[in-house]
Amino acid sequence: MDWPVSVALAQAVQTLPIGADLHYEIKVDGHRLAMWRDKETVRLQTRSGRDVTSVWMDLAVAGMQLPAEVILDGEGIVYVDGRIDFGAAQSRANSTPARARRLAGLHPAHYAVFDVLHHPEHGDTRGWPYVRRRELLEHLLEEYGIGPPIQAVPTTTDVDLARTWYDVLQDQGVEGLVIKVGSSTYRGGTRQWRKLRHAETVDAKVVGFTGPAARPRHLAVRLSGGRIRLSQALKAPLAAQVSQLLQGAPPGRRAWTTAGEPYDAVDTDVMVEVLSGTTRHAVVTVTRLR
Repeated sequence: MDWPVSVALAQAVQTLPIGADLHYEIKVDGHRLAMWRDKETVRLQTRSGRDVTSVWMDLAVAGMQLPAEVILDGEGIVYVDGRIDFGAAQSRANSTPARARRLAGLHPAHYAVFDVLHHPEHGDTRGWPYVRRRELLEHLLEEYGIGPPIQAVPTTTDVDLARTWYDVLQDQGVEGLVIKVGSSTYRGGTRQWRKLRHAETVDAKVVGFTGPAARPRHLAVRLSGGRIRLSQALKAPLAAQVSQLLQGAPPGRRAWTTAGEPYDAVDTDVMVEVLSGTTRHAVVTVTRLR
Protein backbone atom coordinates (compact mmCIF):
# COMPACT_ATOMS: atom_id res chain seq x y z
CA MET A 1 0.00 0.00 0.00
CA ASP A 2 1.34 3.41 -0.95
CA TRP A 3 1.81 6.26 1.52
CA PRO A 4 -0.32 8.22 2.24
CA VAL A 5 -3.51 6.20 2.40
CA SER A 6 -6.84 7.83 1.49
CA VAL A 7 -9.12 7.47 4.52
CA ALA A 8 -12.86 6.82 4.55
CA LEU A 9 -15.11 9.67 5.65
CA ALA A 10 -18.55 10.13 7.19
CA GLN A 11 -21.62 12.14 6.23
CA ALA A 12 -23.40 14.03 9.01
CA VAL A 13 -27.00 13.03 9.78
CA GLN A 14 -29.56 14.64 12.07
CA THR A 15 -31.19 11.48 13.46
CA LEU A 16 -29.87 8.06 14.44
CA PRO A 17 -30.15 5.60 11.52
CA ILE A 18 -31.87 2.32 12.37
CA GLY A 19 -31.85 -0.82 10.24
CA ALA A 20 -30.41 -4.24 9.58
CA ASP A 21 -26.63 -4.71 9.50
CA LEU A 22 -25.85 -1.36 11.13
CA HIS A 23 -22.96 -1.07 13.57
CA TYR A 24 -22.61 1.88 15.95
CA GLU A 25 -19.21 3.14 17.10
CA ILE A 26 -18.44 5.80 19.68
CA LYS A 27 -17.12 8.94 17.96
CA VAL A 28 -14.31 10.46 20.00
CA ASP A 29 -13.25 14.09 19.60
CA GLY A 30 -9.67 14.00 18.37
CA HIS A 31 -7.42 14.18 15.32
CA ARG A 32 -7.75 11.57 12.56
CA LEU A 33 -4.55 9.58 12.26
CA ALA A 34 -3.51 6.57 10.23
CA MET A 35 -0.78 4.56 11.94
CA TRP A 36 1.79 2.83 9.72
CA ARG A 37 3.97 0.16 11.35
CA ASP A 38 6.95 -0.21 9.02
CA LYS A 39 9.77 -2.71 9.42
CA GLU A 40 11.83 -0.42 11.62
CA THR A 41 9.59 2.44 12.70
CA VAL A 42 6.07 3.85 12.98
CA ARG A 43 4.70 6.77 10.97
CA LEU A 44 1.52 8.73 11.50
CA GLN A 45 -0.41 10.58 8.81
CA THR A 46 -3.34 12.98 8.94
CA ARG A 47 -6.54 12.71 6.97
CA SER A 48 -5.00 15.01 4.34
CA GLY A 49 -1.88 12.82 4.09
CA ARG A 50 0.64 14.90 6.04
CA ASP A 51 3.31 13.13 8.09
CA VAL A 52 2.79 14.22 11.71
CA THR A 53 4.87 11.59 13.47
CA SER A 54 7.07 14.20 15.13
CA VAL A 55 4.21 15.71 17.15
CA TRP A 56 2.60 12.37 18.08
CA MET A 57 5.85 10.62 18.95
CA ASP A 58 4.40 8.99 22.08
CA LEU A 59 1.85 7.22 19.85
CA ALA A 60 4.60 6.23 17.41
CA VAL A 61 6.53 4.63 20.28
CA ALA A 62 3.39 2.79 21.43
CA GLY A 63 2.82 1.59 17.86
CA MET A 64 6.14 -0.28 17.91
CA GLN A 65 4.28 -3.05 19.77
CA LEU A 66 2.46 -3.85 16.52
CA PRO A 67 3.83 -6.28 13.95
CA ALA A 68 5.46 -4.83 10.85
CA GLU A 69 3.21 -4.07 7.86
CA VAL A 70 0.16 -3.18 9.94
CA ILE A 71 -1.77 -0.02 8.99
CA LEU A 72 -4.49 1.18 11.35
CA ASP A 73 -7.08 3.94 11.13
CA GLY A 74 -8.18 5.87 14.20
CA GLU A 75 -8.13 9.10 16.19
CA GLY A 76 -5.39 10.66 18.26
CA ILE A 77 -6.98 11.87 21.49
CA VAL A 78 -5.80 13.54 24.68
CA TYR A 79 -7.37 13.23 28.13
CA VAL A 80 -7.36 16.18 30.52
CA ASP A 81 -8.81 15.62 34.00
CA GLY A 82 -10.31 12.31 32.86
CA ARG A 83 -12.13 13.81 29.88
CA ILE A 84 -11.31 13.69 26.17
CA ASP A 85 -10.20 17.24 25.36
CA PHE A 86 -10.23 18.30 21.71
CA GLY A 87 -8.45 21.55 22.52
CA ALA A 88 -5.52 19.60 23.98
CA ALA A 89 -5.36 17.39 20.87
CA GLN A 90 -5.47 20.48 18.68
CA SER A 91 -2.65 22.08 20.68
CA ARG A 92 -0.58 18.95 20.17
CA ALA A 93 -1.29 18.88 16.44
CA ASN A 94 -0.25 22.54 16.05
CA SER A 95 2.93 22.22 18.10
CA THR A 96 6.57 22.11 17.16
CA PRO A 97 8.22 18.76 17.92
CA ALA A 98 9.90 20.24 21.01
CA ARG A 99 6.66 21.66 22.38
CA ALA A 100 4.84 18.41 21.53
CA ARG A 101 7.29 16.52 23.75
CA ARG A 102 6.54 18.88 26.63
CA LEU A 103 2.80 18.50 26.11
CA ALA A 104 3.14 14.72 25.97
CA GLY A 105 4.81 14.84 29.38
CA LEU A 106 1.76 16.62 30.79
CA HIS A 107 -0.98 14.80 28.88
CA PRO A 108 0.09 11.66 26.98
CA ALA A 109 -1.85 10.90 23.83
CA HIS A 110 -4.06 7.87 23.24
CA TYR A 111 -4.99 6.19 19.98
CA ALA A 112 -8.65 5.23 19.54
CA VAL A 113 -8.45 2.74 16.67
CA PHE A 114 -11.46 1.63 14.64
CA ASP A 115 -10.09 -0.09 11.52
CA VAL A 116 -7.24 -2.17 10.13
CA LEU A 117 -6.33 -1.43 6.51
CA HIS A 118 -3.32 -3.71 6.07
CA HIS A 119 -2.15 -6.84 7.86
CA PRO A 120 1.14 -8.77 7.52
CA GLU A 121 -0.63 -12.08 6.83
CA HIS A 122 -3.67 -10.89 4.87
CA GLY A 123 -2.28 -7.87 3.02
CA ASP A 124 -4.66 -5.10 2.01
CA THR A 125 -7.92 -5.62 3.94
CA ARG A 126 -9.86 -2.64 2.60
CA GLY A 127 -11.88 -4.95 0.36
CA TRP A 128 -13.09 -6.96 3.36
CA PRO A 129 -16.51 -6.23 4.91
CA TYR A 130 -16.51 -4.10 8.04
CA VAL A 131 -17.45 -6.99 10.36
CA ARG A 132 -14.49 -9.06 9.17
CA ARG A 133 -12.07 -6.14 9.50
CA ARG A 134 -13.36 -5.46 13.01
CA GLU A 135 -12.83 -9.08 14.03
CA LEU A 136 -9.29 -8.95 12.62
CA LEU A 137 -8.59 -5.72 14.52
CA GLU A 138 -9.74 -7.17 17.83
CA HIS A 139 -7.76 -10.37 17.22
CA LEU A 140 -4.65 -8.35 16.34
CA LEU A 141 -4.78 -6.29 19.53
CA GLU A 142 -5.39 -9.39 21.64
CA GLU A 143 -2.73 -11.53 19.93
CA TYR A 144 0.02 -8.96 20.51
CA GLY A 145 -1.20 -7.88 23.94
CA ILE A 146 -1.84 -4.33 22.78
CA GLY A 147 -3.48 -2.10 25.37
CA PRO A 148 -3.66 1.60 26.26
CA PRO A 149 -2.63 3.99 24.86
CA ILE A 150 -3.81 2.00 21.82
CA GLN A 151 -7.38 0.78 22.23
CA ALA A 152 -10.27 -0.14 19.94
CA VAL A 153 -13.30 2.13 20.08
CA PRO A 154 -16.45 0.41 21.42
CA THR A 155 -18.92 -0.86 18.82
CA THR A 156 -22.39 -2.39 19.04
CA THR A 157 -25.33 -3.50 16.91
CA ASP A 158 -27.73 -2.74 19.79
CA VAL A 159 -29.45 0.54 18.90
CA ASP A 160 -30.66 1.06 22.48
CA LEU A 161 -27.11 0.77 23.79
CA ALA A 162 -25.94 3.16 21.06
CA ARG A 163 -28.57 5.69 22.17
CA THR A 164 -27.36 5.33 25.75
CA TRP A 165 -23.78 6.01 24.68
CA TYR A 166 -24.94 9.08 22.79
CA ASP A 167 -27.00 10.39 25.69
CA VAL A 168 -24.67 9.82 28.64
CA LEU A 169 -21.07 9.99 27.35
CA GLN A 170 -20.98 13.56 26.09
CA ASP A 171 -19.55 14.83 29.38
CA GLN A 172 -16.60 12.46 28.89
CA GLY A 173 -15.72 14.08 25.58
CA VAL A 174 -17.55 11.64 23.30
CA GLU A 175 -18.66 13.62 20.25
CA GLY A 176 -21.40 11.26 19.10
CA LEU A 177 -21.69 8.09 17.02
CA VAL A 178 -20.38 6.76 13.71
CA ILE A 179 -22.67 4.33 11.90
CA LYS A 180 -21.29 1.71 9.51
CA VAL A 181 -22.86 -1.04 7.41
CA GLY A 182 -21.51 -4.43 8.42
CA SER A 183 -21.13 -5.67 4.84
CA SER A 184 -19.41 -2.51 3.57
CA THR A 185 -15.83 -2.40 2.34
CA TYR A 186 -13.42 0.44 3.15
CA ARG A 187 -13.59 3.10 0.43
CA GLY A 188 -11.05 5.85 0.99
CA GLY A 189 -12.08 9.39 0.09
CA THR A 190 -15.80 8.65 0.12
CA ARG A 191 -18.41 9.61 2.72
CA GLN A 192 -19.57 6.03 3.13
CA TRP A 193 -20.18 6.21 6.88
CA ARG A 194 -22.69 8.33 8.76
CA LYS A 195 -22.07 10.38 11.90
CA LEU A 196 -24.44 11.77 14.50
CA ARG A 197 -22.87 14.51 16.59
CA HIS A 198 -23.98 16.60 19.55
CA ALA A 199 -22.44 19.77 18.13
CA GLU A 200 -24.73 21.57 15.69
CA THR A 201 -22.19 21.88 12.93
CA VAL A 202 -22.05 20.93 9.28
CA ASP A 203 -19.09 20.04 7.09
CA ALA A 204 -18.07 22.41 4.29
CA LYS A 205 -15.37 22.19 1.63
CA VAL A 206 -12.77 24.95 1.45
CA VAL A 207 -12.72 26.35 -2.10
CA GLY A 208 -10.69 29.51 -1.53
CA PHE A 209 -9.49 32.22 0.83
CA THR A 210 -8.83 35.93 1.18
CA GLY A 211 -5.52 37.47 2.18
CA PRO A 212 -2.13 35.78 1.74
CA ALA A 213 -1.91 31.99 1.74
CA ALA A 214 0.61 32.21 4.58
CA ARG A 215 -1.94 34.04 6.75
CA PRO A 216 -5.47 33.65 5.34
CA ARG A 217 -8.04 36.10 6.71
CA HIS A 218 -11.24 34.38 5.59
CA LEU A 219 -12.12 31.05 3.99
CA ALA A 220 -14.47 30.60 1.06
CA VAL A 221 -16.52 27.46 1.73
CA ARG A 222 -19.03 25.52 -0.34
CA LEU A 223 -22.23 24.81 1.57
CA SER A 224 -25.18 22.55 0.78
CA GLY A 225 -26.82 23.39 -2.52
CA GLY A 226 -23.54 24.69 -3.92
CA ARG A 227 -23.61 28.10 -2.19
CA ILE A 228 -20.20 29.72 -1.70
CA ARG A 229 -19.82 31.87 1.42
CA LEU A 230 -16.97 33.64 3.19
CA SER A 231 -16.20 32.73 6.77
CA GLN A 232 -15.77 35.17 9.58
CA ALA A 233 -12.19 36.33 10.19
CA LEU A 234 -10.04 33.37 11.21
CA LYS A 235 -8.39 33.35 14.61
CA ALA A 236 -4.61 33.01 14.56
CA PRO A 237 -4.36 29.28 15.55
CA LEU A 238 -6.89 28.21 12.92
CA ALA A 239 -5.33 30.45 10.27
CA ALA A 240 -1.94 28.85 10.99
CA GLN A 241 -3.41 25.36 10.54
CA VAL A 242 -5.13 26.27 7.30
CA SER A 243 -2.07 28.03 5.87
CA GLN A 244 -0.03 24.82 6.06
CA LEU A 245 -2.54 23.15 3.75
CA LEU A 246 -3.16 26.11 1.42
CA GLN A 247 0.51 26.79 0.71
CA GLY A 248 0.92 23.33 -0.79
CA ALA A 249 -2.03 23.75 -3.15
CA PRO A 250 -1.58 24.90 -6.77
CA PRO A 251 -2.32 28.60 -7.39
CA GLY A 252 -5.92 29.34 -8.24
CA ARG A 253 -7.90 32.02 -10.01
CA ARG A 254 -9.94 34.97 -8.84
CA ALA A 255 -13.53 33.98 -8.03
CA TRP A 256 -16.64 35.37 -6.32
CA THR A 257 -18.97 34.04 -3.66
CA THR A 258 -22.71 33.68 -4.13
CA ALA A 259 -23.05 37.11 -2.55
CA GLY A 260 -20.44 38.63 -4.87
CA GLU A 261 -17.39 38.88 -2.56
CA PRO A 262 -14.03 38.19 -4.27
CA TYR A 263 -11.65 35.45 -3.12
CA ASP A 264 -8.71 33.43 -4.41
CA ALA A 265 -9.99 30.02 -5.52
CA VAL A 266 -7.93 26.96 -4.61
CA ASP A 267 -8.31 23.25 -5.38
CA THR A 268 -7.91 21.28 -2.14
CA ASP A 269 -9.59 18.48 -0.24
CA VAL A 270 -9.65 20.54 2.96
CA MET A 271 -12.88 20.29 4.94
CA VAL A 272 -13.95 22.44 7.89
CA GLU A 273 -16.78 22.41 10.40
CA VAL A 274 -19.03 25.47 10.43
CA LEU A 275 -21.80 26.36 12.85
CA SER A 276 -25.02 25.21 11.24
CA GLY A 277 -26.93 28.23 12.52
CA THR A 278 -24.67 30.58 10.54
CA THR A 279 -25.02 28.95 7.13
CA ARG A 280 -28.21 30.85 6.33
CA HIS A 281 -26.30 34.13 6.38
CA ALA A 282 -23.68 35.72 4.15
CA VAL A 283 -20.85 35.02 6.63
CA VAL A 284 -20.33 31.66 8.30
CA THR A 285 -18.41 30.70 11.44
CA VAL A 286 -15.68 28.07 11.06
CA THR A 287 -15.11 26.06 14.23
CA ARG A 288 -12.22 23.82 13.15
CA LEU A 289 -10.59 21.74 10.44
CA ARG A 290 -11.92 18.24 9.82
